[in-house]
Amino acid sequence: MLSNTAPTLAFHSPFAMDVVLAALRSGEWPLLDYLDELETHFEEREPEIEAFVPENGRFDRLRREAEDLLERYPDPGKRPLLFGLPVGVKDIFHTDGFLTQAGSHLPSDLLQDKESAAVTRLRQAGALILGKTVTTEFAYFAPGPTRNPYNLSHTPGGSSSGSAAGVGAGLCLLALGTQTIGSINRPAAFCGIVGFKPSYDRIAKAGVIPLAPSVDTIGFFTSKVAGADIVAGLLCDGWQSVPEPLTLPVLGVPEGPYLQRADAEGQAHFSAVCEILRLAGFTVKSIPVMADFDEIYEHHQIIVAAEAAQVHAAWFSQYPDLYHDKTRALIERGQTIDATTLENALAGRKKLRRELSYVMEEAELDLWISPPAVGAATAGLASTGDPVMNLPWTHAGLPTMSLPAGFNLNGLPMGLQLTGYWYGDEAMIAAAAQIEPVL
Repeated sequence: MLSNTAPTLAFHSPFAMDVVLAALRSGEWPLLDYLDELETHFEEREPEIEAFVPENGRFDRLRREAEDLLERYPDPGKRPLLFGLPVGVKDIFHTDGFLTQAGSHLPSDLLQDKESAAVTRLRQAGALILGKTVTTEFAYFAPGPTRNPYNLSHTPGGSSSGSAAGVGAGLCLLALGTQTIGSINRPAAFCGIVGFKPSYDRIAKAGVIPLAPSVDTIGFFTSKVAGADIVAGLLCDGWQSVPEPLTLPVLGVPEGPYLQRADAEGQAHFSAVCEILRLAGFTVKSIPVMADFDEIYEHHQIIVAAEAAQVHAAWFSQYPDLYHDKTRALIERGQTIDATTLENALAGRKKLRRELSYVMEEAELDLWISPPAVGAATAGLASTGDPVMNLPWTHAGLPTMSLPAGFNLNGLPMGLQLTGYWYGDEAMIAAAAQIEPVL
């Protein structure tokens, strides 16, 4: 049986989704009691964080849905994997019963569509939709109102701002997000949680408003690696669990111009984490790589701008003044990019993937490790931070994961970014489970 400290486990860091799920499925923590506890916590923290799109009667709706779920699954032994788990959904995922606004001022009737395949899978596994989470406008850089749960005067990151802050504040144990440059791994690090971005196209993108389809990737946020393992198995196509590794993974540090993009605090923290891992018995190798990082960076920016212009062509032609200045500038830049320039940039994805994979094999690496952001969460809400430390891995389509890795001197979370082999998501999560306790 769970002790009377169960709500503390669930709603304050550290909390473990697998523990809560086991209690909800077995009935040790009655679902309606859980929702009562969650509502109390939600009312305390959500008004100051603003992670969720406002909804009247949110918990009355959730209780009705929970009662339906209990009626469908009266036998605890037959309850689905995510039974009763309230989930946050980034507001670019179409979700039955919810309006999709995508953080924009465009007429809402333009934006609606069939429910996201990822949301449907979560529902089929027994999850409850806690609500839509705040996103930057169309998942680019124009921020919403969401604040960092560790310091309300700092950004939670973006574009999956509300999803990261919601999990970081214990408002939910799972939230969906997307990453086109750094919109999962960076906010996960800023909010002190786990952020999982799988290999490109490993999770079906149907039912999600795109930004740049050639690099957009669906992922999610949890508090612990064990929770990420559970959800990845549900959402990632062709998932094959791997046995627990018998040896510690060999870790590669990508030395060169890419790593130099981290600020002084970010580099110092990353060096300290590398030393901690070495002392814990991990082999950490420094490997020169991505000497052409400036070109990689430019290729990715070309793809995002050109494809955003294509995605928004019809809407932008009708409502240019309803777009935020940052999104408008992106689309206008994209309109100037010719087909040959875009084709060359798109070719760079596979080229980088081959190069990184070749170096990993030659150096006998299991993972790359790197900072998930240039430093800690930046002050103010006008910017969601620089995604440059996530960009090359997203460009290559490789799986990445952010793990919490302590705090800076101001009490803001810091993280560590892992990058695995192409479609080696399962092995990356298994290795993350070995690294997590050290951090």
